[in-house]
Amino acid sequence: MLQDHPLRYALANELHARPFPSLNAPSQALFLAIKQPQNAAKRDRALDRAHLIALLDRFGAAHPQPDATHYFGDMGKFRIKWEMHTEFVTYTVFVDGPETRAFDPELWQVFPEAWLKSAPGARITSLHIRVANAPSDAQIAQEIDEWFVPESLAVSSVLDGSAVIAGDFRIDSGGHMRFAVFVDSETGQRRIGRVVQRICEIETYKTMSMLGLPRARDIGVRMGELDETLSQLVADMNGDLAQPEDTLDQLLSIAAELEKLQSESAFRFGATTAYNALVNQRINVLREERFAGRQTFAEFMMRRFDPAMRTVKANENRLQQITDRAIRAGDLLRTRVDVGRSAQNQLLLESMNKRADLQLRLQKTVEGLSVVAISYYAINLVAYLLAPLSEPLGISKTTLTAAAVIPVIGLVWFVINRLRRHIE
Repeated sequence: MLQDHPLRYALANELHARPFPSLNAPSQALFLAIKQPQNAAKRDRALDRAHLIALLDRFGAAHPQPDATHYFGDMGKFRIKWEMHTEFVTYTVFVDGPETRAFDPELWQVFPEAWLKSAPGARITSLHIRVANAPSDAQIAQEIDEWFVPESLAVSSVLDGSAVIAGDFRIDSGGHMRFAVFVDSETGQRRIGRVVQRICEIETYKTMSMLGLPRARDIGVRMGELDETLSQLVADMNGDLAQPEDTLDQLLSIAAELEKLQSESAFRFGATTAYNALVNQRINVLREERFAGRQTFAEFMMRRFDPAMRTVKANENRLQQITDRAIRAGDLLRTRVDVGRSAQNQLLLESMNKRADLQLRLQKTVEGLSVVAISYYAINLVAYLLAPLSEPLGISKTTLTAAAVIPVIGLVWFVINRLRRHIE
């Protein structure tokens, strides 16, 4: 039998691990997303599971698997869906049946106050979604005008007229965002669940992507200061630098700080880009159509959300550009310093050559003098040797000494010259 890859079933099951909920109309969904303020991607995920189990124990519900990243179960009158993501966890409680009043805050008691206070993180967003059977268009318009702020209201017909969704992306007095879903009588439970899931994802990913904006604004101020300093240093490089090494040290300091800003912002900016893409993708799959002349969710995002994302992207690009400029300026200054040092080295070499030439001349002079000195002593020795021959030969001692001068000097010169050539 053909052997399966060890991960074959795990990878195949991952595609079906998080199914959409099946919802009836009328019903409600309470959505809560919790994120640790710092280093959320590196958090202890066991704390998230423990927090979920604490909630399930309050309702006597079954526990998830020890390494679970998602959970769907019953809690008596409610159903709960829990998901663990890279930076946050989400809880969605589904309540079937009609409500006593629209967006009743009493339903949020399903999340006990003590349990909320013990959460391993902070609320990043929460939604109250009301699902109802669709009345007439006029009645839908009347109800959404009562529930939402008209100035920021977004309404659209989605999924080929299967539902009408509405929301103003504002936090109400209870601390939650409100959304309404009016579904056609022919709309199935799974499609209703998909619409509700998409609304939760749009709001969550929108909020998560917006986390990059404060970071972009914070580093924007510092980037302006570094950019001004860098521009001044580059301008100074066009003239004569008294201390180029000091300027190079300043450039390297700026480049190091820019690299630090990049490393600290890389994850947040990358996450912002990814979440932004998810927001647009989730809106696109809803296949929006305009309802009663109101702005759609896509138009709302284009007017309110996209400028923030462009700001983040612009600051990210600006940070990269300033970093590249600092690196190029440092390279140019290093080249200038190297050229200056090469010129100094050339002058030093020329000076050394002159000194070597003078030393060579001096050496030759000394060699000449050494021939004279050695010859002087050699002639004296020869004179002593020839002195006894002066009387038998009838030649004076001075004459013999004079006759020996030229041969002795020649012999000394020959020996010294041979020794110098041998050494060379």
